[in-house]
Amino acid sequence: MVKPIAITLGDPAGIGPEVAAKVLSTAQPEVPWLLVGTRWALEEGARTAGVDLPPIADGVVQSGIGLVDIDVPRPEDFAFGELQAECGKTAVLAVEWAANACLDGRLSAMVTCPLNKEAIHLAGYVDDLGHQEILGRVSGAKWTATMLMTSGLKVAHLSTHKSLIEAARYVTRDTVLEKLNLIDKTLTAWGIDHPRIAVAALNPHGGEGGILGREEIEEVAPAVADAVRQGMNVTGPIPADSVFTRAIDGEFDVVLALYHDQGHIAIKVHNFHESTTATLGIPFVRTSVDHGTAFDIAGQGVANPQGLVSAIEVAEQIVAGRLE
Repeated sequence: MVKPIAITLGDPAGIGPEVAAKVLSTAQPEVPWLLVGTRWALEEGARTAGVDLPPIADGVVQSGIGLVDIDVPRPEDFAFGELQAECGKTAVLAVEWAANACLDGRLSAMVTCPLNKEAIHLAGYVDDLGHQEILGRVSGAKWTATMLMTSGLKVAHLSTHKSLIEAARYVTRDTVLEKLNLIDKTLTAWGIDHPRIAVAALNPHGGEGGILGREEIEEVAPAVADAVRQGMNVTGPIPADSVFTRAIDGEFDVVLALYHDQGHIAIKVHNFHESTTATLGIPFVRTSVDHGTAFDIAGQGVANPQGLVSAIEVAEQIVAGRLE
């Protein structure tokens, strides 16, 4: 029996339900899809998108499309593009349900539409900064990492939800080596044999031999040497203004970026609309759209669904062991 792939609908006040409705309106899934969220949010998304939804069964299905309604009522003052605690709660409960179902073996993977960090804090989830933290909490994973993927470029991140100064302090020999192990193990499991990993430098021009910073000398290069001794195919540190171009040209399978914007900017400039996020280190497959809730355009029917299409395709590739 083919296990379903879950698609969480994200914050109802954002564009998640709209892009989900657009994808569903033309979908002919080869494996079962299980929407996780609320039916009222999906119907709001379809109305906004101006599309008709296909038949959607209640609960887990063995073929076609089903929906698990987590039963959070529609707020009386619901409005697109506004922070609402009930919407933040809806998004978190959907992610928790899908993650637990993956852990229980009922699902083959989960794909997430965007949640809003301020909304989930309003709902009381003050320790959760986003999907990665929720998934780490539910699964008990010690080490997690975000990897962004788009055509011709994959970028994993040493850290994501840290201030810039805290991200720089996080660049240590031990943390870099842990993330390299995580990347190598995960990509190998996903079908990339002996992945070629490049490590970006932290400082301009790779530190210029210590003139512009010593992190490359004291932390990053020793971690790379440790990884090579362990049998990994790792190169670096390479100045960040050239490493991504080299990866796009085919020299590397993945780049380890050392902080959030270093990697996100490269991916989004290269091919934003088709980019996808995956979480490494959790014991199941999770991919996601690479955009946020887009409150500024929510409810207008103009959201681009291509990111969700790509996230579903990548999840299906990983489950099949053929990540491109």
